[in-house]
Amino acid sequence: MGPLVRRSWAPRGQTPVLMQRGRSRTKVSVIGALSVSPQRRRVRSHFCLLADANFDAAGVLAFLKQLCRAIGGPIELVWDRSQVHRGQPVKGWLERNAHRIQTTLLPGYAPELNPVELIWGHIKTNPLANFAPVELDELFDQTHFATDSMTNDDTLLRSFIKHCPLSFRLR
Repeated sequence: MGPLVRRSWAPRGQTPVLMQRGRSRTKVSVIGALSVSPQRRRVRSHFCLLADANFDAAGVLAFLKQLCRAIGGPIELVWDRSQVHRGQPVKGWLERNAHRIQTTLLPGYAPELNPVELIWGHIKTNPLANFAPVELDELFDQTHFATDSMTNDDTLLRSFIKHCPLSFRLR
């Protein structure tokens, strides 16, 4: 809940003060995905948030099911090699749904190849920069607002994809 401190445009000699309640270990965990329409006309983001918890295999599986409901057609899932992505509940569900979902794993530790990692960086350094919530609910609400505000921002989402050195083809 500690803020990521960034520069501000305060007048010289009037340093802004960020008030916070100690160094709390509470957090908001976010899982996300980018979807590109088959004709490459639309790019959308999809997010799920958890307050004061980590995503486990059950949480990832719930997100995948939500993603399948949001996206009507076939899905090519490109993701990192996190353990929760390869756990038995997720692995079994993906095998049962192989007719609709194809998976490709990114190389070992390669966040620069994952456009969703660029989204996290953008959210932390822009809408959530210098934000010092007092309560976990405030952090959850502000994180939800930040992720929700970019869900349909086609230009911004395309920039994250274009910035990654993978061969995603977009118009």
